[in-house]
Amino acid sequence: MITKEDYFAQLPKEIKQGFSELNVGYHLRKAHINKLTGYSCFNVFKLVFLLVFQYKNWFRAHQSKKAGDLPGKDTVYRFLNTPTFNWRQFLLSLSSEMIRLLKPLTSDQRVTAFILDDSVYSRNRSKSVELLAKVFDHSTHKYLKGFQMLTLGWTDSASFIPVDFALMSSSKKDSRIQEINETIDKRTSEYKRRAEAIKPKPTVVSDLLDHALNKGIIADYVLMDSWFTQAPLIKTVTDKGLFVIGMVKQLKQRYLYNGQRLTFPELYAKANPSMGKKDILGSIHVTLENGIPAKILFIRNRNKRSEWLAILSTDTTLDNEEIVRIYGMRWDIEVFFKCNKSLLNLEKEFQGRSYDMLISHTTIVYTRYILIAWQMRKEADPKTFGNLFYILCEDVKDMDYLTALQSLIDIFQTLAEAKVVLDMDIFKSQMNKWLAALPSYFKQCLNISRCES
Repeated sequence: MITKEDYFAQLPKEIKQGFSELNVGYHLRKAHINKLTGYSCFNVFKLVFLLVFQYKNWFRAHQSKKAGDLPGKDTVYRFLNTPTFNWRQFLLSLSSEMIRLLKPLTSDQRVTAFILDDSVYSRNRSKSVELLAKVFDHSTHKYLKGFQMLTLGWTDSASFIPVDFALMSSSKKDSRIQEINETIDKRTSEYKRRAEAIKPKPTVVSDLLDHALNKGIIADYVLMDSWFTQAPLIKTVTDKGLFVIGMVKQLKQRYLYNGQRLTFPELYAKANPSMGKKDILGSIHVTLENGIPAKILFIRNRNKRSEWLAILSTDTTLDNEEIVRIYGMRWDIEVFFKCNKSLLNLEKEFQGRSYDMLISHTTIVYTRYILIAWQMRKEADPKTFGNLFYILCEDVKDMDYLTALQSLIDIFQTLAEAKVVLDMDIFKSQMNKWLAALPSYFKQCLNISRCES
């Protein structure tokens, strides 16, 4: 007999094993996600977690033949809408557990990095969602209704782990369509996240890094795109003891070189040429206006040879090839966003109006990705098979310099106002490589045949 609470009964045993190995139930209790009566929070969490592998969404689950075995609809919605559950603590605790499991599988010399980026969380057909705002989508260059999903991830080039996130509304009251629900107890953790949603984005970036560092999650570098690589934020990050590597816009900012304040074109003219590397034009050591030393690397645009790309590194000891290779790790977060939206039902599974539901469901979707990343690492890394392979096998292959350089060159095409956009053909190629690495049982559960457009 199959009990009503055995949600893993018709799924591959690896999914249930992943829950056990990552101690998901323990991390839920640690974040005070529990209740006294009825279905346990762990069982409701498992049910929502497994929807993407069994049903299209919660509505379809209740229309299925097994609806009688499921808890009531209100049970799940109360679970997702509870403002006292500390979902941030749960995600931080789970991601730190995952990183702890990965540490023995990699050498001490392997480079690790935090990756910062944001993506649009669209609710374009909504009107009454709490803190709904008009946000700018840099891919379509249009305003839409929704949120900016600011995410901090950790990577060792072999596995990407989401560590923390903030669903950002707008700091400008005129851009917000809805305001904070004032009936929420201001002492709760979720009210604090509401207040965070309307803070300036650089302040929230600093807070996300503090949360990760305080949890014991460490990395060598912080990787950013051109939207974040600004002098004030660079200083904030370096004050935390982290190096920054990021793409830089060609704006009117000045950099100190030999006592002179020079623009990018002037720095490019004085850069030391890189011998033997035709795609790397050169590099130059400068000082930011806030006194931080940096190295700026110039890379040629193959499609238009008069254009070049600038990458800034506060670790001035790195050689040019290593800067390119490390920055190439940043594209893991682009695959992460695409996977969550196309395969793991972010934005689609629940259409609640409360900010609590947005936070809780996004956290559950991130948990799905963490479990998939763990299973992919177990299949790809022979050292996870046992102590014999741990002793005899080499470390998992790191991203090489040529792959990182090709990624940079292929996404080089710029639009007006120096806005960098991701080339969709190259992006689909990277996404297809990620899908090809998925374990077969995940491909079967998710019904994956190819990358969605």
